[in-house]
Amino acid sequence: MEQHRRRPPHDARRRRDRSASLPAQARGRAGEGGYATDADGTARQVRGTRPAPGDGVPGPRLTGLGGGLFCAAAMLLLGLVDQFLFGASLTLYGVLFLPVCVLTALWVRGGDLLTAPVVVPIAFLAGLFPVADGRGGLTGRMMGLVTGLATQAGWLYGGTLVAGVIVLGRRVRWVRSRRRA
Repeated sequence: MEQHRRRPPHDARRRRDRSASLPAQARGRAGEGGYATDADGTARQVRGTRPAPGDGVPGPRLTGLGGGLFCAAAMLLLGLVDQFLFGASLTLYGVLFLPVCVLTALWVRGGDLLTAPVVVPIAFLAGLFPVADGRGGLTGRMMGLVTGLATQAGWLYGGTLVAGVIVLGRRVRWVRSRRRA
């Protein structure tokens, strides 16, 4: 009895050919449920493959926008907590800013790495609204924000520097892994 060779459908062959030009993670996803050819030329269906690991950083993968929203929401929440529990301590707010910078730099996905050092100063300002002295209406609130930014510039620059160093380290690691592959 003649063995029939199983040929992949036309779409599966095209998907397999296109997957060669994709990055490692996308190749893993493109190969799920696709077809592969054995050494003797028979086609067999490939079970789901695991995508290549990222850069080894645990935690969620946030887009640039998601990282900015996370950072701004976290700082706003921490600013509100600081105001209600500790009477709007600007020093405590600055200390709480540092871990948020670290998490934002670690959780943003590889393609959006360079957004992390940009969004953390914006988030610092967003969270400063509840903490800044706001007596005297809108003008007083604006003066409180300017004063808060001026007096807490060390924390702002420090957090941005920490995020920048983490992002640069991750980017160098990503480039080296791409060169090896």
